[in-house]
Amino acid sequence: MTSTAQERSALMGKLGLDGQNKAALGRVLATGNIAQATEKSDGRMEATVRINPDELCWDPSVLVLPHGGDLELTLINDDLNTHCALLPSNGDRKFIWLVNHSRGRATLNLDGPGYYWFSSPTGNDEGRGLTGAIVVLGEVPPEARLDRPEQPRP
Repeated sequence: MTSTAQERSALMGKLGLDGQNKAALGRVLATGNIAQATEKSDGRMEATVRINPDELCWDPSVLVLPHGGDLELTLINDDLNTHCALLPSNGDRKFIWLVNHSRGRATLNLDGPGYYWFSSPTGNDEGRGLTGAIVVLGEVPPEARLDRPEQPRP
């Protein structure tokens, strides 16, 4: 059985899976909001994710980039607890400490299409729902493709 996003949201609330300290300690991955990064005139992208009070999830929990490149990400911790952010970036991951009611900025380089995961690895935040995804749209460049026969596409 499938459901619309609105029905799913209502059911998650009814079951107590939409907030911290109800039936679950945090939200289930991909049950939060989804948003798209804003592209600036120079091709760089920017977005903001936050931790709302007592929700223990990123908002949005899924961030979509229209293409690979540089992302200027603002992180806001509106929660009463201290968290952090371990973020993907080509070359090396980025780590930002987010004390309660603070904000941080990170410049990430995600040059290829795919799913990139980010989280707060302190105090079992990941296990309680503080994980998210950055989805980069686009095709893999020809030089990065595997040397194999063409595959059927839907």
